[in-house]
Amino acid sequence: MLRTSRKYAKSVFPLCIVLALLSAGKSVAELLIAPAILNKIELSASLGSVVFTIAAFALVLMLLSGLWSYVDTNALFGRIAVRSQGIYLSISRKYAATSYPNLLNTDFLALGKKASAACDANSEASEAIWTTLTDLMTSCIGFIVYLALLTNLNLWLAALVAATTAVSYFASKRINEWGYLHRSEELELTKRIEYADKTATSREFAKDIRMFGLRGWLEDLWGSTMRLYSAFCAKRERKYIWANIIDIVLTFLRNGIAYAFLIGITVKNGLPASQFLLYFAALSGFAQWVVEILDKLSVMHKQSLDISTIREFLDWDEPFDLNGGERIAFEPNKQYEIRLDNVSFRYPKADKDTLSHINLTVHPGEKLAIVGLNGAGKTTTLKSCVGILQFDAGEILVNGTSVRKDPLTCKKLIAYIPDNPDMYEFMTGIKYLNFIADIFGIGAEERVQRINKYADMFELTASLAQPVSSYSHGMKQKLAVIAAWIHSPKLIIMDEPFVGLDPKAAHTLKGLMREVCNDGGAIFFSTHVLEVAEKLCDKVAIIKGGRLIRSGTMDEVKGDESLESVFLELEAE
Repeated sequence: MLRTSRKYAKSVFPLCIVLALLSAGKSVAELLIAPAILNKIELSASLGSVVFTIAAFALVLMLLSGLWSYVDTNALFGRIAVRSQGIYLSISRKYAATSYPNLLNTDFLALGKKASAACDANSEASEAIWTTLTDLMTSCIGFIVYLALLTNLNLWLAALVAATTAVSYFASKRINEWGYLHRSEELELTKRIEYADKTATSREFAKDIRMFGLRGWLEDLWGSTMRLYSAFCAKRERKYIWANIIDIVLTFLRNGIAYAFLIGITVKNGLPASQFLLYFAALSGFAQWVVEILDKLSVMHKQSLDISTIREFLDWDEPFDLNGGERIAFEPNKQYEIRLDNVSFRYPKADKDTLSHINLTVHPGEKLAIVGLNGAGKTTTLKSCVGILQFDAGEILVNGTSVRKDPLTCKKLIAYIPDNPDMYEFMTGIKYLNFIADIFGIGAEERVQRINKYADMFELTASLAQPVSSYSHGMKQKLAVIAAWIHSPKLIIMDEPFVGLDPKAAHTLKGLMREVCNDGGAIFFSTHVLEVAEKLCDKVAIIKGGRLIRSGTMDEVKGDESLESVFLELEAE
C-alpha cells in the first residue's frame, strides 16, 4: 500500500500522521479545558482571566478542527487516488493482460471478485485502511499522553486500568465472535420458522391442510422449531449476560479502585479540585484509548487480509509469458494459409486433453469447416489458432509464421469472429468500428469507404449511431462481421458465424467469404449446420473428443453419402 501511495499520492501517509496529531491534540485540549478553568477559579483569578482562558481554548479547538477538516479533505482525495488510479486500475490491467486460461480458472475469477470488492467503494479496505491507520495512530498518541499523565499519579493504577479494559474488551469480542460463528445455525432456524408460518397462513396451502388433516403436523413442526430457536436464543443470551457481568465487574473494579485512590490522595494530600477533575477524566479517557487501540488493530487485521487478497490476485502466476518468444522476420506474400502441426491443449485442472494431436491445414483459396458435437473441441481449436489459448504442444503457423513465437504478426493477417459477439456496449456502432480501425492503423478516408461499403451490405448504416447495447443479437453479429472485414484480412476464422444472421445477411457473408478465397485468402470456421458446410466448403474436418477423426476434401470425407450421414456414423462408432 505504501509503495502504491508513493506512486499515485505521495502525501497520503504524511497526511495520515498529521491528522492523527491533530485529532490527538483536540482530545488533549478537550481534556485540559475544564481543569484549566477550574484552576483559575481556585486561584481566585479575575473574570477576564477566566474568559481569556475559555477563549484561548476555544480558539485552539477551532483552529485544530478547521485544520483537521482541511487536511482530511486533501487526504480523502489522496486515498481515492490510491484506490481508484492505483489499486483498482492494477486489478483491471491484470484482467486485461492475463493469459486466457486464467479467465477459465474459477479460483482466479473468485479471487479477482474478492479483490475488486475490496476497491468498490470508499468504505472498502483499499481506502478505509488509511482511515483505520489514522485512528490507530491517534489512539496510540492519546494513549502515550494519558499514560504519561497517569504515570505521574501512579504507574500501577494505569496498569490496572489498561489490564481490566483489555480483559473486558476481549471477553465482549469473544462473545460477538460466537454469534458470528453460529449465524448459520440461527439462519436455518429462522428459515424453518418462516416456512412453518407461510405454510400455515398461506392461501395456496389451505386446501391441502384441510384435505389431508395437516393441522396437527403443522402445530408439531411449529412447536419443535420454536423450542429449538428458544434454546438457541437462551444459550446466546446466557453468553451475552456473562459478558455483561464480566464487563460490569471489571468496570466497577477499575473505576472503584481508581476513584478510591483519587479520593484518598485528595483527603490525605489536599489534591486540588482541578487536578482531581484532570486525573478523573484522564482515567476514563485512558481506558477508552486502550479500547480504541485494540479495536483498530482488529479492524486493520481484517482490512489487511482484504489487501493481501488484492496482492495475491495481482501476483497470480501466468501460465504463459505473453511478452516472451522471439521475433521472426516476416515478408507477406499473396498466398495465405493456416497449418496446425500436432497441436494439443489441456485446460487448467482438466484430467485429459481437450485437443489431442491435431493436424490440419487450410490452404490458400480454401474454405474449411470444422464440425463436431458440443464440447468436441471446435471452439478451442479456433481460439488456439488466433492466439487466445496458448496450446501445450505442437505448432500453429499462419502463413509460415508461428503463432506462439510471433503472435502480433499473425494477428495482423487474421480476422476472428467468436461464437458470441461480446462488444463494448457503451460505444455506438460507428465508434466501435472506428476503434477497430484505429487498432489496425487504417487511414481516415479508407476506413470511411470500408465502413460505408460493409454497413450498406448488411443494412446496418442507419443503426451505427445507436449504442451497441441497443442492438439485437443479429445486429451485433453483423457488426462483428464488419469489424472483422474492415482491415481486409486474408485469413478469416469464425466460430458459428451464421448464428443470429437473417437469410439475407447470411447470403452476403457467404459472398464475402468467396471473395477472400478468390483473392488467395483462406476461411476456417466451425458450424453445427452440416448442410451449410457441405454446400459452402471445399474441405471439412470432423472432430470428436478432441481428436480429428476424419478430414479432407468434401468428396473425400462424404463420398456418395451426405455429410450428415457420415457424421452420424462416425459419432456412433
